[in-house]
Amino acid sequence: MTFTDTPPAPRPAPGDRRRWFALAIVMTAAFMDLVDVTIVNIAIPSIQRDEGATFSQIQWITAGYALAFAAGLVTGGRLGDIHGRKRIFLLGIGGFTLASALCGLAVNPEMLVASRILQGAMAALMVPQVLSIVHATFPAHERGKVFGLFGAIVGLGAVSGPLLGALLTEWNLFGLEWRPIFLINLPVGVAGLVLGSRFISESKAPRALKLDLVGVALVTLGLLMLIYPLTRGRELGWPLWGYASMAGALVVFAALVAYERVKGARDGSPLIELSLFKVKSFAAGIAVQTVFGIGLGVFFLVWTMYMQIGLGWSALRAGLTGVPFSVAVSVAAGVSVQLLVPRYGRKVLQAGALVMAAGVLLYIGEAERYGTDIASWQMALPLAVMGVGMGLIVAPLTDAVLSEVPREHAGSASGLINTVQQMGNALGLGLVSVVFFGVIDEHLDPAEVGQAYTDGFQHALGWVAAVLGVIFLLMFALPERPAQHVEGAAEAPVTPEKEPELVS
Repeated sequence: MTFTDTPPAPRPAPGDRRRWFALAIVMTAAFMDLVDVTIVNIAIPSIQRDEGATFSQIQWITAGYALAFAAGLVTGGRLGDIHGRKRIFLLGIGGFTLASALCGLAVNPEMLVASRILQGAMAALMVPQVLSIVHATFPAHERGKVFGLFGAIVGLGAVSGPLLGALLTEWNLFGLEWRPIFLINLPVGVAGLVLGSRFISESKAPRALKLDLVGVALVTLGLLMLIYPLTRGRELGWPLWGYASMAGALVVFAALVAYERVKGARDGSPLIELSLFKVKSFAAGIAVQTVFGIGLGVFFLVWTMYMQIGLGWSALRAGLTGVPFSVAVSVAAGVSVQLLVPRYGRKVLQAGALVMAAGVLLYIGEAERYGTDIASWQMALPLAVMGVGMGLIVAPLTDAVLSEVPREHAGSASGLINTVQQMGNALGLGLVSVVFFGVIDEHLDPAEVGQAYTDGFQHALGWVAAVLGVIFLLMFALPERPAQHVEGAAEAPVTPEKEPELVS
């Protein structure tokens, strides 16, 4: 397949409104991916009932996406640097739309699992380009506002997925049961493809780069060895080979670092630009992103099981209960970047960690006080406090991580940010077996389930609060004030280049 040369759109001037259309398009794609990660969980009972899927197949419907997504993110970011971020973004959103159609039209569980893996791989091409396109399109003084919007989208996508999934499943549109949760992506994806080709400006690394195939293989192998045992461990009874695989992943990552150092010195085209970790804001931000992902991975899974299994709530009620959290994240994200961070710097992010921890502790107190009789409105206050804390962190943290990254490495940096988030989430999901299921008796009478899950929920949230304390301490390594963009990097002009032919 050959993509013929097409003249790239000129980079929008500072007063050109086209860049805001481009922003809306890439943000919509990011939202579509965020929603797709969570929307499936709500529909799992319907899928299992309709397709007769086994427990293992059900697990792979979610785990297959996460594995393909995490394994391909860094590669997707580097492909954007090499071949053009617009081109790879359009390829990703087109493939994601096709994979969504295949998911919605799946005739058996095997086809659904395969389509979900393809969907995750296409998301790995699409998602890293979002921040890269923003980084290359907007000048530094506008990025605070842009990353505020991005944080709001993250908060909205994180919680609206289960709500949207619940509505689409319960409505049973045209008798399609769970299938609309995937088919809804089709009109959005087609619109993004058409409008993106018109409004997004092309950008790429200013010097020629090559794809590091050995680096790709090592990253993929290391992530699979780490994440696969975490996603299957509890189902298989935590076998010895799982621990050996996770230990072996550390060896693979060490080999990756050694190889990338040699590769960078030899031809300057490593998959992972190790020099990025010499930038204090980037290295510290990556550490915070990883630990933050662990906390969120624990919370969201345990929270869903607590409400739907422990309290016996419907999917729709559980989704609606999360609305205060979503609104609080969205509002706080915009306020933090536009008003607070320019004035108070790093203290805003640290305050966010403490506020979120306070919300978690408040939630523990509410669960203890009301037990299984707790109502949705009684959860509103702790969820709103948690949402404010998360909003204060998520948007300015992204800006802090990327602010000093040279533009030619924006794709690689963006891929790393998303990869460590996925790795953190996977680690958090693995820890659920310890911090939640580890304190719940496997053999419970129906009357005991509610209280057991309530106790497990409180125990898990104690761990989440501890994780937020670690995040607070790690944030001391972030710049005290918003970092100034380095000369020749963030503010370096991007000269429109003719897109190269891609032959496959």
